Amino acid sequence: MSSSAQVIRPPNPLRAKIGGGIDASAIAKAEEALKAMSAQFGQWLQDEITKLDAAQTAIRTQGFNAQTAEQLYFRAHDLKGLGTTYQYPLVTRLAGSLCKMLDDPARRLSAPVALIDAHVDAIKAVVRDQIQSDEHPVGRALAEELEQRVSQLG
Repeated sequence: MSSSAQVIRPPNPLRAKIGGGIDASAIAKAEEALKAMSAQFGQWLQDEITKLDAAQTAIRTQGFNAQTAEQLYFRAHDLKGLGTTYQYPLVTRLAGSLCKMLDDPARRLSAPVALIDAHVDAIKAVVRDQIQSDEHPVGRALAEELEQRVSQLG
């Protein structure tokens, strides 16, 4: 018994848009540029921590209101995106937990300020003590505890 089969390959619109392939030399250049900038990551991360600290201070001095909560959320969101780039995946994880708690503007003001402070203080502590990943037992314990508390909020 013989059977004939025909293979139909649908067109790949992405391939047409990028010209058939990814240029390995362009990727290598981008990686080299990132490596060259890595010496500045520590200062850039510290600049972000300073902004986060200012947002926390605003909550303490002006109260926890829509404006101060939003400022803190944006700082946490920035750190969530930048932590891993700056070689601190633990910062990304902690900031992600803080963002999860503050994501919904309608529910943002119901977040417990003590839990917000715990997140901010944890982020500052892991950067200060150079705990970059959750492979560190203290870093993992911090992240797990904060994430558990956030999940309990529902």
